[in-house]
Amino acid sequence: MHGSTTDPERERGDRNRVNPAQLQTLRIRLCFMILVVDCLAIFGGCLLGNYIRFHDPLSPVGINLFAAVLPLYVGIAINSDAYSSEILSDVQTGLSRAILAYVFAVFAVFFLAFYMKVGADMSRMTSGVAIAATFLTLAAARYLCFAYIKLRTGMRLVYDLMICDEVACDAPPHMHVLDTVRDKLRPDTGDPHMLNRLAKRLRGVDRVVIACPPERRYIWSVLLKGSSVNGYILADELDKLSPIGIGSMSGRHTLAVSVAPLDMGRRAAKRILDLAITIPALVFLSPVLLAVAIAIKLDSRGPVFFLQPRVGRGNRLFLVYKFRSMRSDRTDKSGNKSVSKHDDRVTRIGRFIRATSIDELPQLFNILRGDMSLVGPRPHALGSLAGDELFWEVDERYWVRHALKPGLTGLAQVRGYRGETKERKDLADRLNADLEYLSGWTIWRDISILAGTLRVIVHKNAY
Repeated sequence: MHGSTTDPERERGDRNRVNPAQLQTLRIRLCFMILVVDCLAIFGGCLLGNYIRFHDPLSPVGINLFAAVLPLYVGIAINSDAYSSEILSDVQTGLSRAILAYVFAVFAVFFLAFYMKVGADMSRMTSGVAIAATFLTLAAARYLCFAYIKLRTGMRLVYDLMICDEVACDAPPHMHVLDTVRDKLRPDTGDPHMLNRLAKRLRGVDRVVIACPPERRYIWSVLLKGSSVNGYILADELDKLSPIGIGSMSGRHTLAVSVAPLDMGRRAAKRILDLAITIPALVFLSPVLLAVAIAIKLDSRGPVFFLQPRVGRGNRLFLVYKFRSMRSDRTDKSGNKSVSKHDDRVTRIGRFIRATSIDELPQLFNILRGDMSLVGPRPHALGSLAGDELFWEVDERYWVRHALKPGLTGLAQVRGYRGETKERKDLADRLNADLEYLSGWTIWRDISILAGTLRVIVHKNAY
């Protein structure tokens, strides 16, 4: 047997699946449905603006705004892929494209109105309310459409096909499977009839994956290039490299294995958010910082601040600032021993500032210097242990988490992963959260994590 899916299993699965043509028609209908719903949402926003301003939903002011904006919106939205098939399963991407298209359309209308000196006929209040209401109605409409699509299709919106060419296949449940021997598809560029059979099988397929011996990869790559389909060839020996793409350099092909999680524009936006919050916070918290510094000096001998080398962005070391919470003669620069619940190294003031996370406030100066960010993976000391293993000995993906600046707080902290790392799982939970944060950064996610941090400043594992 050449595949892991038997004929009876395959037949039962095929009866429960739509064919490629049906799936393509379904996607077109769903995209058109979203377009119509978006137009109705924009119309609803204009009616609401009319009602609030004139107590008459059908006032010509809002209706004229709708008539002027709608054609521009539809053209811009279609051009920006707001109705491409990918948005059917990614509501946030689709919504962001729709809102940007609407904003551009509104600005274009206002510019034309100003240029043609017809702005006096437009009510600023009606327009403002209509625009704000449209943001809400667009968002509500998109999420309702997404819920309907999920209920209607179970998110099975892509037709995936795996072709097993005389190798064992372990295809995911959602994939259709062909066997080159059983289905007479053994690759042969000298056999037009075989190529015709393959073309019929690939018609309407969104993505095809080939599992074949290494010596047949070239011929399959030739066949896929001429098939007008997204084609992939399995190469098990590359699994350890986890490549994310392919490129070229000086005429030679290269495997892409890493990419910066944020481009320059996103890094700038993240830095602006850091400074916009950090500078006012330092001014506002300066009395607290001074009071804590005095309390530390009165409570025990030693410096106010504790400076410790930590791993930062790009695995570079930097000195992190903290209020000293331990006796100065028993501080742990390497971080080999996590602080336990009744640790006798911690001072009286230290126990309070650790429980309330006040000891972390000096890291605002690290953020000001650019060593850290408000949100990101928490920086660890070089000697940090999970059980009796160093962090990077537990999971070599540990070094991947440093692709971004370390943060004052992070997704792991919001989820409650704080305190001692007594065993491997304690690190695994934090590492998985950090890698999840790296893979899906948005400015709104940073803001939501900052808001969520307020709930966990005082935590049972903070000691």
